[in-house]
Amino acid sequence: MSLPDPSIPSSAAVESNEHEIRVAKIKQMREEGIQAWPSYKPVTATTAQALEAYAASPEAGTLHSLAGRLLIKRDHGKTFFGIIQDRSGRIQIYIKKDVVGDAAFEQFKKYVDIGDIVWVQGPLFVTKMGETTVHVNQLELLSKSLHPLPEKFHGLTDTEQRYRQRYLDLISNPETKEKFKKRSLIVQEIRNFLQDRDFIEVETPMLHPIPGGAAARPFTTHHNAYDMELFLRIAPELYLKRLVIGGFERVFEINRNFRNEGVSTRHNPEFTMLEFYMAHGDYHAGMELTEQLIQSAVLKNYTRLQLPFGDKTIDFTAPFKRMTVKESLIEIGNVPAHELEPATIDALIKKYGIELHASAGYGVKLFALFEHLVESKIVQPTFIVGYPIEVSPLAKRDETDPETAARFELFICGMEFANGFSELNDPFDQAERFKGQSQARESGDAEAHHYDADYIKALEYGLPPTVGVGIGIDRLVMLLTNTTSIKDVILFPTLKQSKE
Repeated sequence: MSLPDPSIPSSAAVESNEHEIRVAKIKQMREEGIQAWPSYKPVTATTAQALEAYAASPEAGTLHSLAGRLLIKRDHGKTFFGIIQDRSGRIQIYIKKDVVGDAAFEQFKKYVDIGDIVWVQGPLFVTKMGETTVHVNQLELLSKSLHPLPEKFHGLTDTEQRYRQRYLDLISNPETKEKFKKRSLIVQEIRNFLQDRDFIEVETPMLHPIPGGAAARPFTTHHNAYDMELFLRIAPELYLKRLVIGGFERVFEINRNFRNEGVSTRHNPEFTMLEFYMAHGDYHAGMELTEQLIQSAVLKNYTRLQLPFGDKTIDFTAPFKRMTVKESLIEIGNVPAHELEPATIDALIKKYGIELHASAGYGVKLFALFEHLVESKIVQPTFIVGYPIEVSPLAKRDETDPETAARFELFICGMEFANGFSELNDPFDQAERFKGQSQARESGDAEAHHYDADYIKALEYGLPPTVGVGIGIDRLVMLLTNTTSIKDVILFPTLKQSKE
């Protein structure tokens, strides 16, 4: 079988030359009947398990079969020292010609390069330098790498390349791998927290006939068999509430949302959300549960509730601060209270050059001022309540003020982390608000909700008093790993198509 010519990257002449050398080695190996990608070899331990076992019983002389990527290879004539890396860590290997045999030794010397995945077997010992090492008595190449790894002392430093070739980032930058391990632990703790409180995890559709559950621009697609337009979901909310109606009184989903909007250090078009719904609770209960959930995620991974984020220290000690939208404008936005009255708010909107649709009401104006003057200035965990009903089309009205929603949002370091409210369960009120949203869409608001008649019908069967909360998982991981760009906590962030 002839060997195809794999593409040679144009990033650097040195890499291109190395690539050609390795391709030539593959041809030589095939001529000698040596497989570059053979079947697997049994592995009895990870590097960490082998090191742990040796530390516990160094006299046992246990043979370990290990496999990992070769990161370092040092030729000392009739011996080799190297470092291999697997999912658990790294370990040094020692290969001696008169132990593994001439053929295996020469094959390793001639054909195995840094970046290749190798299998080794042998007992462990400690070198004169104090390094616990595998004394190899058998070895085999498992998978040939046709490209050199990034320079070993600096890892992969090109930010764009780290995102486009995440596999190289994970191989060469241990801190990247640890960050994504931490992400997995955070998500698992969230699952454990909710399941311990009798929540059931579910999956709801990604393809929606009507976009809903949030104010956002959807991605559109077309289903050929049904000849119908569909939308990648912007939120699972309306489906999850249908499940509460059906008797799943405590339900949650951790999954992807898609919003056809801008990209920044805090936004990715495809992102992970947690949404949970609890019957027989209100938005106050939602705030308490959100506090407890975040604290649980912190304490599962750290020993303290004070964590660094950039140049700040965030204190997750409960209770988090609470204030209304108006209070925050006065206290944080430094706006005199009298300027927030309906008769004077237009002057304030004009003063800050905020552009709104001509039909915008008082509540929309108040919310726009909050976004412009307050949101970015909130540092410590703060629940904002008292949202105008106009910007909360799925929330119940506050019993003490019909113009205000029974809703909260959690802000930390200028970012929104959670949105929750007492769910609107009056089908007549919901239908009127959908109509208002439809009129807003007709007036040019591309993010306004569609009218969802099927959801109204579901509400007519009775949604119990329910609180729902959405939490951005990517942003939470950013916060708990001291990461300032969302692309660094998403394994494969959305990027522009490469020109190469």
